[in-house]
Amino acid sequence: MEAKEILANIAFTTSGALVDYVDKKVVVILRDGKKLIGILRSYDQFANFMLQETIERVFLGNRYADVPKGLYIIRGENVVLLGELDLDMEDELPKATASPIPASAAQKLLEAVAAENQSKEKLDKRRIAVLRRDFGFSGEGAEGDSY
Repeated sequence: MEAKEILANIAFTTSGALVDYVDKKVVVILRDGKKLIGILRSYDQFANFMLQETIERVFLGNRYADVPKGLYIIRGENVVLLGELDLDMEDELPKATASPIPASAAQKLLEAVAAENQSKEKLDKRRIAVLRRDFGFSGEGAEGDSY
C-alpha cells in the first residue's frame, strides 16, 4: 500500500470527521436528552454546531411532536451523539414504532412531557434524600467531594 492510499483510509479522529455531514440533515442528541433534527451548516474545532431549519422532536410514549426551533447553535460539550438522518427512512417511519401528532395537539404533548419531567425530578429528590439519610451519601458539591 502506498502512503496516499493509507492516508485515504485513515479515519478522522477530530472534528475534521464532520466535514462529510455539512449540508446534510442530521440528528443531534444533547446531554439533557433533547433530540434536535436540522441541516448542519457549520462547525468548528470544538464541535460547536450551527443547525438550520431545526426542529426538536419531543417523545411521550410512542407519540412525538416536532417543535420548530429555526436556526440553532449548539455548544460542542453538550453533544452526546450526532448522526446523519436517512431521509427515506424518515419518511417511512413504521407507525408501530412512533406516530406523529398534529401540530394543533403538540402543545398538549409538551405539557404532558413537562408534567412527566416534574414528576421525575420529585422522585429523584426523594431518592437523594433517602441515600443521604439512610446510607450516608453526601450531596453534590458537599465537603469531601472536591479533589
